[in-house]
Amino acid sequence: MFLRGAGVTLLISTIGTIIGFIIGLLIGIIRTVPLPEKGIKKSILKIINSILSVYVEVFRGTPMIVQAMVIYYGSKQAFDIDMSPLFAGIFIVSINTGAYMAEIVRGGIVSIDKGQFEAAYAIGMSHSQTMINVVLPQAIRNILPATGNEFVINIKDTSVLNVIAVTELFFQTKSVSGINYKYFET
Repeated sequence: MFLRGAGVTLLISTIGTIIGFIIGLLIGIIRTVPLPEKGIKKSILKIINSILSVYVEVFRGTPMIVQAMVIYYGSKQAFDIDMSPLFAGIFIVSINTGAYMAEIVRGGIVSIDKGQFEAAYAIGMSHSQTMINVVLPQAIRNILPATGNEFVINIKDTSVLNVIAVTELFFQTKSVSGINYKYFET
C-alpha cells in the first residue's frame, strides 16, 4: 500500500512540476515582453498581461485544497465534466505550479543584467532571438533551485488531494496505521 501511495505521489508531483514548468515558462516569457510604443499590439499585450496576472494572483493566492475542490467538484456541477481523481490531481498541481513557476521564470529573466539585452539588440537580434540565445540560458541557472523547491512543495501538497479521492502516500499511511493501530511505525 505504501509503494502504491508513494508512486501516485511521485507521479502527480513529477508530471505536475513538468507541465507547470512549461506553463510558467510560457507565461513568464510573455509577461516580460516589452510593450511597444503605441498601436494595437500594445493594447493586446496589456490585455494578455492583465489576464495572466489575474491567473497568477488567483492561483498563488488561494490554497490548493480550495482549488482542488472547486475544480474537481465545480467542473462536475457546472459543466458536467467527469474527471478521474488522478487526472484532476495532475491538472490541479500543474496549474497551481504554473502560477508559481511563472513568477519564478519572470524573476529569473528580470534578474539578468539589462546590458545583456542591450548588447543583443545592438548586434541586431530580435526579442525572441535574445530570449532564446542570451537571456534564457542565463536565467535557467537562476531558476533551477526554485524549480527543485517547487517539486518538493508539490510532493507535500499532494496530501491535500485526498479531498478529491486521490489515494496518495499520506492517505495510504493513515489507512495502514488505522488498520494495524501502529501509528508510530507508519
